[in-house]
Amino acid sequence: MTTLKETLKCKLNAKELALVPRSFDIVGSKGKAVAILEIKDELKSKEKVIGEAILQLHKSVKSVLKKASERKGVFRLKAFKLIAGDKNTEIIHKEHGCIFKFDPKKVYFSPRESNERARIASLVKPKENVLVMFSGISPFSILVAKKQPKISKVYSIEINPKAHKYALENVKLNKLEKKVVPLLGDVRKYSSKLKNQFDRIIMPLPKGAYEFLDLAIKMLKDKGYIHFYHWSREPDLFKEGEKLIKKIAKENNVKIKIINKKKVLPYGPRVYKLVFDLHITRQLKKKQLTLTQERLTME
Repeated sequence: MTTLKETLKCKLNAKELALVPRSFDIVGSKGKAVAILEIKDELKSKEKVIGEAILQLHKSVKSVLKKASERKGVFRLKAFKLIAGDKNTEIIHKEHGCIFKFDPKKVYFSPRESNERARIASLVKPKENVLVMFSGISPFSILVAKKQPKISKVYSIEINPKAHKYALENVKLNKLEKKVVPLLGDVRKYSSKLKNQFDRIIMPLPKGAYEFLDLAIKMLKDKGYIHFYHWSREPDLFKEGEKLIKKIAKENNVKIKIINKKKVLPYGPRVYKLVFDLHITRQLKKKQLTLTQERLTME
C-alpha cells in the first residue's frame, strides 16, 4: 500500500518529508471516516497539501483534522482544525460489533484503546453491577453490556453534555436501553446516591482519576474491582501509581491488591497511559471488629 510520504514525494522537499507523521488515527466507517493527525509547526504552510494527500490515499476519509492544542478544560478536549475535506465531521464508528456515533471535534474517543476496552469487557462476570466514570460517549459501557449479556446494569457518568447526548443515542443504536444507564454530571454528584452499589468500577481518565479513587471505593460493594487509569513517565512507570494506591488504601481503611498493571498506549516520548486492575476489600475498623468478635463469643 502506498504510504503518505510516498504520496507527498512530488509536493514536499526532503526536509519536509522527514517531518510528515508516520501514522494517524482514522475513525468512522468505510462510507464516511475522519482522519486525525498531528502536524509539526514547520509544516504549517503545507497542511492543506498533506490533508488532500490523505483524502487521495484513503477513499473512505471525507475530512482531515489537525490537532491544534493539548487537552484542556473541564471536558479534557483537544482543539482541532479542519485542513481538508467536509466540514461535517460526525461519523459512525464500529468496534467489536458495537456502533458509536460521535463528532471527534466535540467529544473524546480513541480508536487506539479498542483492545483495552475489549480486555475489560472480557473480565466482567454475569449479574455484576458496573460503573464507568468519565464515560464519554459510553464505549466501555456499551462494549461491556454487549460482551456480557447477563450483566445486571452498567451506569455511565459523563460531565460533557455533548458526549452524554451521543451516549444516549449510542445506547439506542446498540439496543441496550435495558442494560446501560447514561447519567449526566460530575461523578461527585452521584457518589452518595450510588454508595455501595457496584461490583466493578472503570475509571478511564488517565490524568486526574486518582482524585476520584476514594469516591470509587465508597461506591463499590464490600468486595469488588476497580480498573484505575493513570499516566506516568519512564523509567519507573508504575511507581507513582502504586504509591497513590497505597496512600488511598490507608486513608480509606481498605485492602487493595494490584492483580494486574500494564501499559495501555503511549502519550508522548517515554510517557504512557497505564492501567491498574485492583481488587478492593473493605476492612473492619477496630471498634467494629471488637463488636463482631464479642457477638460471635456470645453466640
